[in-house]
Amino acid sequence: MTSWEEFTALAPRIAEIFVRRHGATGNLCMLATNRPDGFPRISPMEPRIFEGQLWIGGMPNTAKFRDLVRDPRFSLHTATVDTHVGDGDAKVWGTVQDVQDEAVHQRYAEALYAETGFDLRGQVFDHLFRTDLVGAAAVEVGGGHLDITVWREGADERVVRKH
Repeated sequence: MTSWEEFTALAPRIAEIFVRRHGATGNLCMLATNRPDGFPRISPMEPRIFEGQLWIGGMPNTAKFRDLVRDPRFSLHTATVDTHVGDGDAKVWGTVQDVQDEAVHQRYAEALYAETGFDLRGQVFDHLFRTDLVGAAAVEVGGGHLDITVWREGADERVVRKH
């Protein structure tokens, strides 16, 4: 599995698009998980890049977190509102690990507070998921063509151009 920090070195083009789109939406992404009945669940999520990792945290007792505890596979897509995808679009996927380390939780809460003013300091988290990436893709449109950049763990990032 690949950490966020490793991913940015292996797939810099996708990582740059992901970070740009993630920031442009106020950190909003769409999280896909697997429901107990096997159908996908899509939920809004504000993942954070913290200590070289991509993290998924949020409100306790949510269906999406029960999904991840039961089945750690996920996909995370940058929120796109432009049908022409003028600023690009990216997604990453892999598995999560539920990190139950109070010291990590408190450092995460301190960083979240410093970045956003949202105060979770001193609280105990039910779940804080660290992602391990296995694949990613991004789309860019321009100059009369569409560039699709793909990355799979163990392979180089590559661009497919469509005219």
